[in-house]
Amino acid sequence: MHNYKRVILKLSGEALAGEQGYGIDPNVIQSIASQLKEVTELGTEIAIVVGAGNIWRGMAGSSQGMDRATADYMGMLATVMNGLALQDSLEDIGVESRVQTSIEMRQVAEPYIRRKAIRHLEKKRVVIFTAGTGNPYFTTDTTAALRAAEIEADVILMAKNKVDGVYDSDPFVNENAMKYRELSYLDVLKDGLAVMDSTASSLCMDNNIPLLVFSITEEGNIKRAVQGNDIGTVVRGNS
Repeated sequence: MHNYKRVILKLSGEALAGEQGYGIDPNVIQSIASQLKEVTELGTEIAIVVGAGNIWRGMAGSSQGMDRATADYMGMLATVMNGLALQDSLEDIGVESRVQTSIEMRQVAEPYIRRKAIRHLEKKRVVIFTAGTGNPYFTTDTTAALRAAEIEADVILMAKNKVDGVYDSDPFVNENAMKYRELSYLDVLKDGLAVMDSTASSLCMDNNIPLLVFSITEEGNIKRAVQGNDIGTVVRGNS
């Protein structure tokens, strides 16, 4: 068993909504914060990329006829709200954290500066990356892949709130769906597996960044993931 030294945790907006499916569930965000505290106590440097599906979905907005770029910018702003809520929960239990945004809003958070982010991590602060990449048409999955490459993270931990890994078909529809223990990014792209979008998968593959897909609903799973326990599904550059 080994501890990863520096990780990126990808949190979907839905993971923050919990059972209610919308908005931010205070109990869920407190549970995530306390799990993150456990991880920082291991000495692991942790950065987080948050989604916004619990507040706003750019794709849904554009399907309703809204300009895609506008819809995506609204999603980016929603990720900042999630990031601030997470920061508040972390600081509440004594975990130092910083929110960085890809769209400048200095009164609210720091602008994303790579070297500054790395410095915070070295000082064992949790860094929360918000506002996606700052560009429309890119998902927060792609943000996680990009930031992981930039800060030289050992792994991306993709926390899911409904599934505990990658399956060959939808486990909610097919009760015989098979869970993969290990996959390559080529498999993911070739078979169209809904792990992350193709831009993010390609970026991870090209930069040889492993991905661990696991369930966040089981208490203590973030720590297990960081310690390299056998949970979820591992996706690697080449299998």
